[in-house]
Amino acid sequence: MTEITTDLLLRAYAFGVFPMAERRTDKRLFWVDPDRRGVLPLDAMHVPRSLRKVIRSGRFEVRCDTDFQAVIAGCAEATDARPETWINRKIEALFVELHEMGFAHSVECWRDGRLAGGLYGASLGGAFFGESMFSRERDASKVALVHLAARLAHGGFRLLDTQFVTGHLMRFGAVEIPRDDYKERLAQAVRAPAVFYPELPPGALEGFLQSTTQTS
Repeated sequence: MTEITTDLLLRAYAFGVFPMAERRTDKRLFWVDPDRRGVLPLDAMHVPRSLRKVIRSGRFEVRCDTDFQAVIAGCAEATDARPETWINRKIEALFVELHEMGFAHSVECWRDGRLAGGLYGASLGGAFFGESMFSRERDASKVALVHLAARLAHGGFRLLDTQFVTGHLMRFGAVEIPRDDYKERLAQAVRAPAVFYPELPPGALEGFLQSTTQTS
């Protein structure tokens, strides 16, 4: 089997393919190219009314890229709801390296000095590939997702890839599109100039919330 490097990983993402492992302890990886792909349209995101209140309350201190390794470790840890994970040690190491190269980012929710939840993913041009999220406190990963979307919209990103669509993501407006449609959008997005902003300027988050659809 060909050794997966960060260069190969970036080329795979640009082509629409991503790696997974069967479980945390499995050393092997396999490539995934779904027939239907999950995307979350940045210009049609839904944010529940109750979540807007949490975001505006400042319950969590939201940071980006301050502890990427802790975020990916949180996503990989077993929980009662998710006893197994597809993030093995190889994927973890590859993404830490991508982060050091500037191609992977984390959005983190902190409370009382502790990491309460967050998410991570890879960026390539104007495409962001959301990989995984976790919560140790209620709403932490949801807040991180809205903050991610606000940064991507502000930075000129054109595609937020969620890989698959879950009931959780559907609440935010995620949809499935055919593989060929996805790859056409991806080809345009990776060529587009975009910037991931760890910090948003004053008013940008509120402006993004105002642009989204409010749900109950």
